[in-house]
Amino acid sequence: MNQKTVTIRQTRSPIRREASQRQTLVGLGLNKIGRVRTLEDTPSIRGMIRKVSHMIEIVEESA
Repeated sequence: MNQKTVTIRQTRSPIRREASQRQTLVGLGLNKIGRVRTLEDTPSIRGMIRKVSHMIEIVEESA
């Protein structure tokens, strides 16, 4: 079974952001600028990405 993945990179700092946005970054495995994570592409991960979309960029999506 092919598992979809999405690779994201943190591009901005969580300083002076809401605590929930900082916690979302930690939940995604990000907490420093430039850090990259490859995660399973699920609706919950997509929701987390949407919440902090101003601080991250999607590097790659694979099927």
